[in-house]
Amino acid sequence: MKNLENAPKIYVGTYGQYNDGSLFGKWFDLSNYTDTKEFYKNCYEYHRNEFLPELMFQDWENIPDFLISEYSLHEDTFKYFETIDEMGEERAKAFEIYCSSIVSWPLNGNDLDETRQEFEDAYRGYFSGSMKGPELEFIYQYIEESGMLADAPKLLKRYFDYKSFAKDLFLDGYSQYEGHVFRD
Repeated sequence: MKNLENAPKIYVGTYGQYNDGSLFGKWFDLSNYTDTKEFYKNCYEYHRNEFLPELMFQDWENIPDFLISEYSLHEDTFKYFETIDEMGEERAKAFEIYCSSIVSWPLNGNDLDETRQEFEDAYRGYFSGSMKGPELEFIYQYIEESGMLADAPKLLKRYFDYKSFAKDLFLDGYSQYEGHVFRD
């Protein structure tokens, strides 16, 4: 977890305290821990004044919702953060989108390493949409890189319908989320 400014944090209270009308708890910075076991141990130690405390994650910051709920933190959370630390900010955002919106990781039961490899195979890049939309920007690059129109006469190139081609390609084969393009 390189970026301490955007470090993942969880406000941990207990259901017992909450049911008694108290929000007593503490913010725990996940960058201070190496794994979920160490994190939970510290949370239980902090709430040691309560007999068999049921931890309640009342708030969190910089943690994707697919890794956390009110009562649990996914066991691969720290591995996920290590994985995105190896990526640039843009690619890390794309990986989060891929996990949450495309493959529903970790609910799909796949291993994180397998999910990352599938992401690397599927991700085509970020397109800001400076050409009237990310899909159209991607199509121009796709056609140029593939050489699809390289041998076509200039007259034919002038009449090629990029918008229609983009529409067809994104109906079957590609998807776009927040400017990030993925091959289905």
